[in-house]
Amino acid sequence: MDTVFVNGAVFDGHRHRPGLSVGVRSGRIVAVGPDLRRLIGPETDVVDLEGGLLLPGFVDAHVHPVQGGLERARCDLSPASGLPSYLSTLSTYAGSHPDVPWILGGGWHQPDFTNGAPAAADLDTVVPDRPAFLVNADHHGAWVNTHAIKLAGIDARTPDPPDGRIERGPDGAPTGTLHEGAMDLVGRLVPPTTHQELVDALTDAQAYLHSLGITGWQDAIVGDYANMSDPGPAYAELAVTGQLTARVVGALWWQRDRGPEQIPDLVVRRHALHSQRFRAGSVKIMQDGVAENFTAPMLEPYHDGCGCRTANAGLSFVDPIELRDNITKLDAEGFQVHVHAIGDRAVREALDAFEAALTQNGDRDLRHHIAHLQVVHPDDIARFAELGITANLQALWAVRDPQMVDLTIPFLGPERSGWQYPFGDLARSGARLAAGSDWPVSSPDPLAAVHVAVNRSSPGDADPFLPEQALELATALAAYTSGSAWLNHEDDTGRIQAGALADLAVLDRDPFAGPVAEIAEARVRATYVEGVCVFDRRDGD
Repeated sequence: MDTVFVNGAVFDGHRHRPGLSVGVRSGRIVAVGPDLRRLIGPETDVVDLEGGLLLPGFVDAHVHPVQGGLERARCDLSPASGLPSYLSTLSTYAGSHPDVPWILGGGWHQPDFTNGAPAAADLDTVVPDRPAFLVNADHHGAWVNTHAIKLAGIDARTPDPPDGRIERGPDGAPTGTLHEGAMDLVGRLVPPTTHQELVDALTDAQAYLHSLGITGWQDAIVGDYANMSDPGPAYAELAVTGQLTARVVGALWWQRDRGPEQIPDLVVRRHALHSQRFRAGSVKIMQDGVAENFTAPMLEPYHDGCGCRTANAGLSFVDPIELRDNITKLDAEGFQVHVHAIGDRAVREALDAFEAALTQNGDRDLRHHIAHLQVVHPDDIARFAELGITANLQALWAVRDPQMVDLTIPFLGPERSGWQYPFGDLARSGARLAAGSDWPVSSPDPLAAVHVAVNRSSPGDADPFLPEQALELATALAAYTSGSAWLNHEDDTGRIQAGALADLAVLDRDPFAGPVAEIAEARVRATYVEGVCVFDRRDGD
C-alpha cells in the first residue's frame, strides 16, 4: 500500500462517514474501511488525519486561473478598500514599475464608488503619465485614466457598443468607467500578454489552487476576451511538459459578434488542445452582464433608486432565437455548453435554448450548465431538473454585503430581491448542483464558499441573506466535489470509494463536528492528485 489515511473522518463525495480509513495504491483508492492496519507495510506512508476530514479534492466549476495569476503579479487592488487605499496601492505600484508602458491590474469593488463608477480624474492623480486599465473585481467593468481615454479616441460622440456602456458626465464626455463590451474600446490597445507571462501566471495559480485543496477545475474562458489573452497555449505547454498537475476542462470562448460559422473553428481547437490533463470540450457563452451595472437582462425593467420602474430591462448579449440555434448546433457537435446568466431573463433564455437542443438532439450526456444564477424566476426552478441542466453556484456572492445592499436590492425591488441565489430551492427541486468561485472575481477558497452556502452570510456576520435558501453542509460539499467532477466528465474522481482516482484533500478539522458558523475556519493540510501530494502545508507552502 502506498498511502493509508487514518484517525479521522471521511466525506465520500455525498455523505459524512466518521471513523473510516482509506488506502491508496498506484494512484487509486483501493480500500475504505474502519481498520486498514493489515494493509500497512514498511514502505507505506501513513497519514494521521489527527481528527480532521479526508474528502475528494475540490473541483472549481467556474474559474479563471490565468487571469487570477496575472492579477497577483500586476497591480492587485483586491486587498485594498476605498479610494484612498486604491490610490495608495496604485502609486506604490507605478513608482516601483517606472518602465512598464501600461498600468494593468484590477480588483476594485463597485460599492467603494458613487454609483459603482470610479473617475478618471482620481486615477490621473497617481498615474498621469501613461495609460491605466484596471478591471473591477467582477471583470465586467474597467477603470481607465484620461491618458487611456485619449489614446482610444473616446469622447462625447463615441456611441455605446451594443453590449456595453460608457459612463458619461452631463456633457456626454467619458468619466473613466467602461462597462462590459465598452471595455474593448481601451482593452484592444493594451499590449498583448506574452506567452511566458501566461505560463508563469498559470503555474502560480495552479500552486495557489492546490493549496486550497483544489485538484481540478473548468476554466470558464479559453480564448481572447476583452483584454485577456487566450490561456489555451499556456495549458498546452504545461500539459506537454507534465507540469499541469490539475485536471482541467477548458470552456472555449463563444465570440458573440459571430454566429454558428465559428463552430468548425471550435471543433479544430477542441482537437488541438486535447491532452491527458486538459480537454477543451466545453463552450462558454456569456448571455448577459451583471445586475450592478444594469446589463443583466430582467423579465421586468430595473427600478431606479427611488423604487420606480425604468425603461431599462438589461441586455441579452446573444439574441435569444440565435442562442437556441447556437446551443442546438453546439450540442449536435458534442460540446458541453457553459452559459453565464445573472438576470432572470438570461436564465430563462438559456433554459429555453437547452430545451430546444434536447428536443432536437435528445439527451447526449453532455452535462450542460448555467453559472451564477443570481436572479431566477420561481417558474424556472423546476426546469433545471426537468431538462438535466446543472446549476453552477458561486456561493460567495449570496451575502448581504454593501454591493447587495447599495447596488442591487434597490434596483431589483423587493420581489425580485427575494429570488436571488435560490440554492435551497434548486436543491429541493432535484437539480444537480456544481460549484465554483469565478476567481479572480472572488476568492477561490472552497471552504469560504461552502461556509456561505450553508450560512448565507460571511464569517462573523449574524445577518443571513435569504436563509431559507441555505444548503446543508453535505449538499454544499457535494456540489464542490462530486457535483463539479461529474460536470467535468471526470467520473473516476469526486468520490472516495474503491476504484476511484485518489484526488484528495485533507482538512485540519472535521467541519461536521463543529458549529456551521465555524466552517470557514477549516484549513487544507494537504492535497493529492492521483495519489501524489501536490501540496503539503508542512512544507511551508
